[in-house]
Amino acid sequence: MPWLLKRIGTALILIWIVATIVFLAIRLVPGDPAELLLSQGGVAPDPAAVAELHEQLGLDRPFIVQYGDNLRRLAQGDLGRSLQDDSPVVTEIARRLPRTLELIAAAALFAIVTGIPAGMLAALRRGGWLDWLALANSSLALSVPVFVTGTLLVLVFAQWLHWVPAGGYVPLARDPIAHLTLLTMPALAIGLGLSATVFRMTRAAVLDVAQRDYVRTARAKGVHPTRILARHVLRNALMPVVTVLALHLGSLLGGTVLVEYVFNYPGLSGLLVEAVNARDYPTVQAVVLVISVLFVALNLAVDLLYAALDPRVRHA
Repeated sequence: MPWLLKRIGTALILIWIVATIVFLAIRLVPGDPAELLLSQGGVAPDPAAVAELHEQLGLDRPFIVQYGDNLRRLAQGDLGRSLQDDSPVVTEIARRLPRTLELIAAAALFAIVTGIPAGMLAALRRGGWLDWLALANSSLALSVPVFVTGTLLVLVFAQWLHWVPAGGYVPLARDPIAHLTLLTMPALAIGLGLSATVFRMTRAAVLDVAQRDYVRTARAKGVHPTRILARHVLRNALMPVVTVLALHLGSLLGGTVLVEYVFNYPGLSGLLVEAVNARDYPTVQAVVLVISVLFVALNLAVDLLYAALDPRVRHA
């Protein structure tokens, strides 16, 4: 329990630091944020409009008051209002975030289901033709940019074979089949490279753990190879795999922009790009904060998974 409380406390401190950095980012850059937001084509904005935006964003109040008010609103779940239509930013984020999370989860599932078994098999057949073939495929998957992979998927499966639509989004409740069909290609575009990363890390980790003394001892005692693989090798090899996978998933929270653009998928990254283009400062701030908080939460989940895989972590 003390270990868990320590991890949760660390996560809360990180979230506070992230919220502070996001708050300071727009206020410490040179120039007036309101003027930057209202400037169009190099033409100076109307002073009255600048003053009105100052009041709307709270920039006319003392700095420490702005900071305290910002933390209070965040604690209440208030992420501000969009400058484009004056709607609550949290409403649009709540609508788009599940789509991006679903896309990342589908890509991660594909990477885990394909990458871990392939990595184990390649390690067990090290130096064989299967190992070399898998390494070659993983190198190809890692070398091709995700937008190229997405474009090729659209070209082959949508334009040539006409198996699936080129892109778009349909809510799950409206049409589950169409929803899953439209989710498949963007998830594959992300998952292919992620699977190659998981494969390489699994292969390296299995090869490393297989040479440990406790594995050799188990073999010398005549323990069945399947039991050695499942109980001693795989369980210990999964820890670095989990670390790499978590880091990649965290980066994907704000890095699915190109995939969402190629497949016209209305996710959170697309909202961030739209807000930047529209100079919608409250939306940009809110999306960056949400992505950062999710990254911290993901790392907390990894710590908890570590403890489940290796109980010694709880006493570290």
